[in-house]
Amino acid sequence: MTTTSTNTGPRQPRTAVLGQLPPIRRPDGSAIKVLLVDDERALTNLVTMALKYEGWDVDVAHDGREALTKFAATDPDILVLDIMLPDVDGLRILQRVRAAGTYTPVLFLTARDSVSDRVTGLTAGADDYLTKPFDLEELVLRLRGLLRRGVEPTASADETEDETLHVADLTLDVASREVTRAGERVELTTTEFDLLRYLMRHPRRALSREQILEQVWNYSFGGRTSIVDLYVSYLRKKVDRGREPLIHTIRGVGYQIRPPR
Repeated sequence: MTTTSTNTGPRQPRTAVLGQLPPIRRPDGSAIKVLLVDDERALTNLVTMALKYEGWDVDVAHDGREALTKFAATDPDILVLDIMLPDVDGLRILQRVRAAGTYTPVLFLTARDSVSDRVTGLTAGADDYLTKPFDLEELVLRLRGLLRRGVEPTASADETEDETLHVADLTLDVASREVTRAGERVELTTTEFDLLRYLMRHPRRALSREQILEQVWNYSFGGRTSIVDLYVSYLRKKVDRGREPLIHTIRGVGYQIRPPR
């Protein structure tokens, strides 16, 4: 699929992966519903085309008020949300979505690529982010990763729905998706939860960044492992801040979770 480039829009895919991967569908067999929110119409046209290659049902909003109306009306499986909108910004939209008790996976599109901007977006409750300009294939792969964790049934024999994991005073309940540390609730995004679950399923094991990418994000990001470091830093702020640390860096390898010695 060939696309044109703008300063903030999608870039031409590097490989022909769009529409070539095994389909992801809702549990009832119907098409995945995506709500795409961005005020750049050229961008939404290109992204819509790419997502329809996946067989997904795409609805589009070009401002915040329209986004909130359509979100309530369509109950999408995933939300792709620009931060900078002409009326209600994406952060406020996400806060309203989360305040309503809705845990739809959310990926932010943003022209802001500083660490502080990424922290703001992810701590507001987003599950992933992608900076503009971006590759359409990377957007699709990231969305597939979020959907795979939220829509597809788990295939591994050791991943039971009633599983409860413990490392020291940290507890993770798979069925309720609740995490507590010393009895206090820890609020995590979808991606943070899945990262912590993977670490807790392998306590005391040194896990490489590549392993984590494959198991949590379901693809390699082209070998760019910095996203693992970023999410581990967010996880530490929520799980370890003010407490004896459980998540440790293994130099030259990756990360490990273990009880205090």
